[in-house]
Amino acid sequence: MSEAKPCLAYYLSAVIVFLLLTVSTSLSAPSPASSLYDTFLQCLTQHTNSTAQLSSILFAPTNPTFPTVLENYIRNARFNTSSTRKPLLIVTPLTESHVQGAVICAKSVDIQLKIRSGGHDYEGISYISDEPFIILDMFNLRAITVDVENEVAVVQAGATLGEVYYRIWEKSKVHGFPAGVCPTVGVGGHISGGGYGNMMRKYGLSVDNVIDAEIIDVNGNLLNRRSMGEDLFWAIRGGGGASFGVILSFTLKLVPVPETVTVFRVEKTLETNVTATDLVVQWQQVAPTTDERLFMRLLLQPVSSKVVKGTKTIRASVVALFLGRANEVVSILEKEFPLLGLRVENCTEVSWIDSVLWWNDDESLKNGDKPETLLNRNLNSANFLKRKSDYVQKAISRDGLEWLWKRMIELGKTGLVFNPYGGKMAEIGSDATAFPHRKGNLFKIQYSVNWDDPSPSAATNFTNQAKRLYSYMTPFVSKSPRSAFLNYRDLDIGVNTFGQNSFREGEVYGSKYFNANFERLVKVKTAVDPHNFFRNEQSVPVLPTI
Repeated sequence: MSEAKPCLAYYLSAVIVFLLLTVSTSLSAPSPASSLYDTFLQCLTQHTNSTAQLSSILFAPTNPTFPTVLENYIRNARFNTSSTRKPLLIVTPLTESHVQGAVICAKSVDIQLKIRSGGHDYEGISYISDEPFIILDMFNLRAITVDVENEVAVVQAGATLGEVYYRIWEKSKVHGFPAGVCPTVGVGGHISGGGYGNMMRKYGLSVDNVIDAEIIDVNGNLLNRRSMGEDLFWAIRGGGGASFGVILSFTLKLVPVPETVTVFRVEKTLETNVTATDLVVQWQQVAPTTDERLFMRLLLQPVSSKVVKGTKTIRASVVALFLGRANEVVSILEKEFPLLGLRVENCTEVSWIDSVLWWNDDESLKNGDKPETLLNRNLNSANFLKRKSDYVQKAISRDGLEWLWKRMIELGKTGLVFNPYGGKMAEIGSDATAFPHRKGNLFKIQYSVNWDDPSPSAATNFTNQAKRLYSYMTPFVSKSPRSAFLNYRDLDIGVNTFGQNSFREGEVYGSKYFNANFERLVKVKTAVDPHNFFRNEQSVPVLPTI
């Protein structure tokens, strides 16, 4: 026994040393994330012309600033939860060479690359995924060069619409650009998806005013319109750039705007003398056919009644921009839209840049907001929201509207936004760009609901409201296919799992977003990215033979 004790002690000490070495080794061993970081950083060093700043543009989850970089451009709070899958890395390029390197290196490690320019995609697909992924966040690439003499602007993909409008205004008070009304939207996704705004009846969509572009392809090549060819240039104007490469910049053709424009808002409810129903019936006749300088958006919302306490009514709000003076638009609408009852005192005459502020917030001018407000990116300011879309090609009857009001009041909160067509939109062919929704549409619908409650039950409740209202609208909207707007991204209409049925899955949502242009988009995609590296839940698929 006396001889056994030293042996036991020796054995125990050996075990302790082994365990300590094992723990020490495991603690010092790189995690998968840090291993990927090192591999990616080394790869970037080999494939970029600017290596000095690489450590400052690459963020691993262990970096203390990683959450801030991720959350700054999350615009839908539904996808900013602890359970939301996070990227393995975030790359924030400062130069085109950084973008080229990021594409090459993401391919080399065989990890999905998500491209984010502003984060306003309603389903968050630029910054979430069910598979391991890296975010390529373009917010640093925001240079804007305005050439008033030649009436063009070169705008990098990470710029916001507000920055674009401001930089144009700095150089000229009589030029603008037709694009969206939300100033924090990123240029890359907005324009490549179509670019819809309140001057589209006069000047068409953003893509109708794009004359050149730069894109990084799947091999890391920097291409412009000439080198990419007309097929790819056609595809990234309305087909979504993220299916084909990384949009680096667009060259935009500026449009003339008057020194003075007019904005106004008129509201009716079901209890007013001229009811909301009367207003909507006449709006459908006038808004798509009136003077092309006039854009009248119609907002429909269930609200608490001020007449019968404890009940709800429907409020119809006409929100408008007229590229001219108040007297002229009042004269036009007295004849064409008498039920609106527009008077000069209902109108506000402003500069075009102030109209941009007003459309973002109609209290902005009363609050003394200046054009510099458009440079505010409002970082980390996400709301909980759900959006869907539809197109209407035949006016909804009075009976149909009254039935619809009942359904909206029953649901409780989901509203509708009617965006009128006509004007320039009826003159451009459906195949002129990849964006197909042109002639034949009276207006586009956005289904809209926001909420503040972060609970999963609230998300389920409100998203189901939007889905039910979408179902109720079936008799009134386009058919075969039931069309949808790419920039009002909606995963309810189909997703791609990238399996053996990838093409068929892509065809489901692709035919709704792109109608007859889907087939050509697939051919372009197959030619430029045959192995489907650039993909997301609703990207253009490759041909099934690949």
